[in-house]
Amino acid sequence: MNNIKELYELWLQKAKDEKEIYDELVAIKDKDDEILDRFYRNLEFGTGGLRGVIGAGTNRMNVFTVNQATQGLADYLNEAFENPSIAIAHDSRINSDVFAKSAAEVLAGNGIKVYFYPELVPTPMLSFAVRKLNCSSGIVITASHNPSQYNGYKCYDQKGYQITDEGAAKTYAYMQKVDMFTGVKILDFDKGLENGMIEYIGQDVYDEFYKAVLNECINPEITKNSDLKIVYTPLNGTGNKPVRHVLKEMGFKDVTVVPTQEKPDGHFPTCPYPNPEIRQAFEEAIKLSNEIGADLLLATDPDCDRVGIAVNDGGEYKLMTGNEVGVLLAQYLLSCKEAKGTLPEKPAIIKTIVTTNLISAVAEKYNCEIYDLLTGFKYIGELVTELEAKGEVDRYILGMEESYGYLTGIHARDKDGVNGASLICEMAAYYKATEGKNLYQKMNDIYDQYGMYMNTLLNFAFAGAEGMDKMKGIMAELRENPPKEIAGMKVTKVSDYLTSVATDTETGEKTVLTLPKSNVLAYALPDGNSAIIRPSGTEPKIKIYVTAVGKDRESAQDLTDKISEDMKGFIGVK
Repeated sequence: MNNIKELYELWLQKAKDEKEIYDELVAIKDKDDEILDRFYRNLEFGTGGLRGVIGAGTNRMNVFTVNQATQGLADYLNEAFENPSIAIAHDSRINSDVFAKSAAEVLAGNGIKVYFYPELVPTPMLSFAVRKLNCSSGIVITASHNPSQYNGYKCYDQKGYQITDEGAAKTYAYMQKVDMFTGVKILDFDKGLENGMIEYIGQDVYDEFYKAVLNECINPEITKNSDLKIVYTPLNGTGNKPVRHVLKEMGFKDVTVVPTQEKPDGHFPTCPYPNPEIRQAFEEAIKLSNEIGADLLLATDPDCDRVGIAVNDGGEYKLMTGNEVGVLLAQYLLSCKEAKGTLPEKPAIIKTIVTTNLISAVAEKYNCEIYDLLTGFKYIGELVTELEAKGEVDRYILGMEESYGYLTGIHARDKDGVNGASLICEMAAYYKATEGKNLYQKMNDIYDQYGMYMNTLLNFAFAGAEGMDKMKGIMAELRENPPKEIAGMKVTKVSDYLTSVATDTETGEKTVLTLPKSNVLAYALPDGNSAIIRPSGTEPKIKIYVTAVGKDRESAQDLTDKISEDMKGFIGVK
């Protein structure tokens, strides 16, 4: 726990030149709770980098915390690499451009060459640039789909995926040694441009990214002649130009962008929670579609690494989950590649442990191997890189996670909303042209064939210092006293990814889990049902992933409700 009063007084002295920060500090004078929340801890630097509310204090995103993290990263890079370089990008959020330039100044001040995107771009374009420009690292300033008061700092390694546990630990160790007010080296941004330490990323990198995404199309003859009517919203983020460019190049002629959410705006005025996982993100698109009609609604989150859809089914817009879209993409890619004779002998799909097992049922027909990894697309990117190193990358069909993240191809090592949007539109055009079906109808065909897999995500917020302690207590209690039954079903196996041990509850037999350690508990139930619980790595939340398998939607929903109620009881939430 930080010495809160001392820190507050220090910031009052040192932050006078940063007017917004200083004014905020003055405004909370004598408000102990407000001061505590800003200073009780430092923003944690992990494999997700930094993420927090924008504002004053050690527990906030501001130029001081960004500079401290960047100085730590610079020290690590200078130790680990000879002549290191870095690529930097940012999204549309409040102060994203400020934080990106500030990070560039620190890196240049430490003798590290900076390649800087001249405008906001999607996160996958940062991953692409790291590899294309042979950089040692990358930074993107974004808080993904969080509300407008948040911002973040994602750090990438030289292979283009988010920094690994080892790299994050080393960077954090260096950060701990940095005095954020006196220990940061800075070179003015304009001077960095003049002397070549900072260089804008050129159009050629954009063009090669677009080419790589377009190369992932497998039925271009369908898209060039499609009458699919698309309404797209970038949710005031980075997807506007790239997604529209790629869809146009594919041949889609009827694409309408939601005007109220077209331009970059970090306040997200029409969508306070710009997350394509929720219906609110589609409200403006649905309003527009009710006027002009559309087959498919498409939404990318502010940094355009996630994409969600709603499908016009008889005049009603049905939102589809990330799991459902992933299953559809798996079915589409595997079946079309098989029909074209381009399916490899042993195809591979990579997903996370919280992503639907319906993928496995679909993949079995195609002799497709499923890799289950921890939550976090960096693990998928890491495995793609391993397959590439072994000369097996041609096996790779799709990487996906239930939170609306998808990637085909090897152009990036992070989920890619541009790539995802293009494939979803291609898939929708294909089924419309060849079967006269929309994606909702096609998904129901899959359920009819394999059974109803209902996957539900429950989120529970625990804000502030007390909330963090409560989350730790919940996870500790569950480890000490694991549930024996959930929804009247016996828990058959408990997997603890923090201790790397899975326990068969009937025999007591223990097996070693080979995935990296993570604060995750998984409860296996009969007939493919399950519940997984973990604290979020980027938000003060506990997440519970419920899988219910039934013969139809009604029975699966009933089982979902029962599992959810029991899991809420275990964590003390009504």
